[in-house]
Amino acid sequence: MKSDSQLKQDVTAELHWEPAVNASQIGVEVKDGIVTLAGHVDSYTEKWNAERAAQRVAGVTGLAIAMEVLLPGTSQRDDADIARSAEDLLTWSSFLPKDSIKVMVEKGWVTLTGQVRWDFERRDVTSSIRKLMGVTGVSDQITIKPGVSATVVKSDIEAALKRRAQSDAELITVDVKGSEVFLSGTAHTWAERDMASHAAWSAPGVQSVVDNIVVTY
Repeated sequence: MKSDSQLKQDVTAELHWEPAVNASQIGVEVKDGIVTLAGHVDSYTEKWNAERAAQRVAGVTGLAIAMEVLLPGTSQRDDADIARSAEDLLTWSSFLPKDSIKVMVEKGWVTLTGQVRWDFERRDVTSSIRKLMGVTGVSDQITIKPGVSATVVKSDIEAALKRRAQSDAELITVDVKGSEVFLSGTAHTWAERDMASHAAWSAPGVQSVVDNIVVTY
């Protein structure tokens, strides 16, 4: 079990290792395994990458975000301009049905609503919008259309976990109620936990995933 001081060193090192993050602008504090990231970053993408970098560190049990996105003068855009760029991006996405996603922008924060057929479509949209100049945050309210039966979803997820050769896959329990998937059990790393969640979201028809997997070290 890592001490808070060791976790602080490891998270700070990981932030410096991540090329998409200017670690000199981010402060790190740790208490009882919970990491707080403070300071400011130049884009929402940088903020997102800093969060993911901290989560990669073994021993981190929680993450609190106190970072602000302070856009440089050249990156500032008004909400109407951001909305037009977002709508153009969605129009150019050949995998999305026309008008399936709606965009609302307030003070640089983009809210996405609508329905898609697969979770990868939702993730691709939010990833693309996140990188637009001037965006300070993204609220993903996109839902996934209902698909196959709960029994099929459960078997698909369990098969995916086994295929990926995770030694502790049998320690993860999958329960499906309607279009909602509940994951429980234990994983040794955040990566294993994320893999299980990704497998659940990859099943057709899944609209929400409740991840109760506990990371043990």
